[in-house]
Amino acid sequence: MQSRAPFIFIIITVALDAMGIGLILPVMPELIRDLRGQGISDAAFWGGLLSFTYAGMQFLCGPLLGNLSDRFGRRPVLIISLIFMGLDYLLMALAPTLFLLFVARFVSGITGATHSTASAFLADISDKGKRSANFGLVGAAFGIGFILGPAIGGLLGELGPRAPFVAAGVLALGNACFGYFVLPETLPPEKRRAFEWRRANPFRALQRARRLPVVGPLLVVNFLYVISNYVYPAVWSYFTILKFGWSTGMVGLSLAAFGISSAFVQGWLIRKLLAWMGEMRTAVFGMCMHVLAVAILAVIQDGIYVFIFMPITALGVVVGPALQGMMADRLPDSEQGELQGVLASVTGIGVIVSPLVMTWFFRAFTADQALVYLPGAPFVASGLLAVVALALLLRGQGRPVPA
Repeated sequence: MQSRAPFIFIIITVALDAMGIGLILPVMPELIRDLRGQGISDAAFWGGLLSFTYAGMQFLCGPLLGNLSDRFGRRPVLIISLIFMGLDYLLMALAPTLFLLFVARFVSGITGATHSTASAFLADISDKGKRSANFGLVGAAFGIGFILGPAIGGLLGELGPRAPFVAAGVLALGNACFGYFVLPETLPPEKRRAFEWRRANPFRALQRARRLPVVGPLLVVNFLYVISNYVYPAVWSYFTILKFGWSTGMVGLSLAAFGISSAFVQGWLIRKLLAWMGEMRTAVFGMCMHVLAVAILAVIQDGIYVFIFMPITALGVVVGPALQGMMADRLPDSEQGELQGVLASVTGIGVIVSPLVMTWFFRAFTADQALVYLPGAPFVASGLLAVVALALLLRGQGRPVPA
């Protein structure tokens, strides 16, 4: 490509996708309470359903949009998705009822599932020797978006719970205009293929898991860990508002701080840990740190300790990459692509399930009729799931790795 503008457009698009996840976290409790007229416990329940809707549509529509881009080209799929994403954010900003908020999250889950199309565009414009580096930049853009999202959402949330959605809508529509003028079509008509529904089926990867029995136990460990670890975005806003009386700005600041800590661990520290302890011990260490972190959060009484213990919380993120490396080492090169597809599906289902489970625990132990009042109940559930995952991981430690 003679111009860097298309690449910049893709980076911004991926960052906006990530921002869309974190942007609403600080303000969603207040927005739902405004629409429902109920307390924070009730808001958490509906927030879990909204997260379920968003994650479910992303899981279902990621392969769909990727296959549509193979049929009609990358440019129309990306630009149309951004236009609808921008309009959808504006609908969320104006939504007078909870039903319309659900409609908006349904649509945003579809339009936000453009990661596969963005990756395909990069593959089209990158030389083979440079694809990995460009994909790494996309991963960095996603991480930056996830840090900026909560921070911007928290700051703008001080102006009102709908202000972040207006900003997100303007950004998405502005990026769509930018893409309209700078984004070329990289898939010529002669290279396009007919659309096939079977290729767009997100459950096909799960069916392929039966052909990878050697990594089956680790897939179960990964699934339990995803559900356990997703407790943070699932209930963090509701928990900190109820427990510590935090404002939306403070919630956004804490989420951004966690994002920065996690980026440091994933970008630098994990390499040191892997070189020192190896993949298995790193996974065990990270799982233990995760259990310790959620145990602290379950009983913590002062919000200042959230920031004090954040390094421990961030150390838990080493589990995912370590498990992924262990599974990759157990399979030949010819099966690595299949493994990544299975992993993506397993992780996607975990992200769908976790908000329902964690917000149910929060509501059950904070509602007026709760037998035991315990806002930290979701973290107790998270810890128990992680202990089970750790036990399964240790149980399989002595099993030989096939050649």
